[in-house]
Amino acid sequence: MHSKAMFLPVLAMVALTCAVWLRMYVVRIGQMRRDRIHPQAVATSAQATARLTDSAAADNFRNLFELPVLFYLAVVVAVLAGLADGIGLTLVWSFVVLRIAHSAIQCSYNRVMHRFFVYAAGALALWALWIHLAIGLLSS
Repeated sequence: MHSKAMFLPVLAMVALTCAVWLRMYVVRIGQMRRDRIHPQAVATSAQATARLTDSAAADNFRNLFELPVLFYLAVVVAVLAGLADGIGLTLVWSFVVLRIAHSAIQCSYNRVMHRFFVYAAGALALWALWIHLAIGLLSS
């Protein structure tokens, strides 16, 4: 019943990743034009770090490939193992909403403690999802 619904949060995460990717390029290209930075001058991450001052979107984009990898895997495991239930759906949506908040904070005013609390809450939702899946897998 919840199998198809489990993939809607995945689409939301992909949309978030795309939005952050677009923001990163708008900010980078804007600064490169404004400061007349030649593309070859930022060919490596070390060079980019030294020349590009607004790295919030790039930092967030990289972060979207850390814990979210476990989120994507958890959704696939839940669906394939027949464990896509209301609890799992609530936890995946909780993770997505918290990741959206995390990205919004990091890509805007970037207050570290605000970002940390949202990140920690999202991580707890993800670990709770994995615990829920583990219980389901081990009890069947």
